[in-house]
Amino acid sequence: MSDRQPPEPGTLVLCGARLADGRAVDVRVGGGRIEAVGTAGSLAPARNPGPSDVDLSGYLLLPAPAEPHAHYDTALTAPPPGAAGRPDDPRRRATEAALLQLSHGATAVRSHVRVGDVTGLHALEAVLRTAEALTGLTRLTTVAVPRLLTGVAGADGRAALRDAAKLGAGALGGCPDLDPDPSGYAETVVEVAAEHGCAVDLHTEGDDPARLARLAAATGGLRTGVTIGPCGGLSRLPAEVARRAADQLAAAGMTVVVLPQGDCGVRGRPPERGAATAPVRLLTAAGVPVAAGSGAIRDAANEVARGDPLEAAYQLACRGEAGPAAAYAAVSSRARAAMGLPEVRVEAGFPAELLAVRGAQLPAALSLGYSRLVIHRGRIVARTSAVREFCDVTPSARPASPGLPRQAQG
Repeated sequence: MSDRQPPEPGTLVLCGARLADGRAVDVRVGGGRIEAVGTAGSLAPARNPGPSDVDLSGYLLLPAPAEPHAHYDTALTAPPPGAAGRPDDPRRRATEAALLQLSHGATAVRSHVRVGDVTGLHALEAVLRTAEALTGLTRLTTVAVPRLLTGVAGADGRAALRDAAKLGAGALGGCPDLDPDPSGYAETVVEVAAEHGCAVDLHTEGDDPARLARLAAATGGLRTGVTIGPCGGLSRLPAEVARRAADQLAAAGMTVVVLPQGDCGVRGRPPERGAATAPVRLLTAAGVPVAAGSGAIRDAANEVARGDPLEAAYQLACRGEAGPAAAYAAVSSRARAAMGLPEVRVEAGFPAELLAVRGAQLPAALSLGYSRLVIHRGRIVARTSAVREFCDVTPSARPASPGLPRQAQG
């Protein structure tokens, strides 16, 4: 059919959006994918727009971000749930966290969840039930995180790891640094992951180059992909030592997920306020793929963390670790690749996972992008509208300043 014919049922036409390269376009999506991208006005009539037409003039249209490192088992636990007089409900908290991040634009999330010890599989089951309930709104996958895996003390963790894989955890991980034998921990994760076809996603500070090298060697042969993070300790090493560690990570084919908003607290010690983010420029120069995540979402590690991918990108850009485009790629294309998801571009044939954010250019969107429209599988799943008003407290005393807008959207 021609581009100007009425769209098929279930088709959505995004009209007049601006792309990161400056082009104003119409985008037609259907069947969960982008069907066509044309110049503004080419895919929808200029007059009498239909119910499937969405006016995105004034908005920047981007591939939707993803969250590669969340902790939904502890999300929204600050202040303690019992403080309000109601019992803790991990499924409710996971649902609220997923919808919060969806409203920010993250249409896919990977949540780390503790298993074993007193926790058993209860938290994992809660997050998996949440993932099932939110199918069609967002894509939520899990990483099973046992505390110990080696020796006699690690028997419970090894059993929990295998049970988690059977239950449906998409990736296996944890923090080797907490185990008496970090290399043995990593090797066990790799072994179980290979048995069940799972990815590997490990925590480490990266402040011990020798240990980091052993972890890279232990995981380097896994075909399903290895992610490691947040590696903030690399920033505390001498430059040459950090460069050698980055080269080892690159040689092992590992992806690093950094947490610009701070430590996620998984190491079992109080989080370090103002802890350094991993040296993104150094890692990128070495050829290491770098993604960025949120980590904590209002829990003991960070009581005010918002879980906003655009904020993570903003902080990378503010700290000079990446330019705006590279910073956004860290929370979008790089994050999706780290999670094993298909690539998303605003081009025909790609998945319709999109974020429209008010602003004409990417730096402005990262700086002040409050109004957002989120598309998952070709459907609008979230919309946030922000209106800023400037009010004169004594309007009768003096006229409004010339040229001062009374209302602005952001």
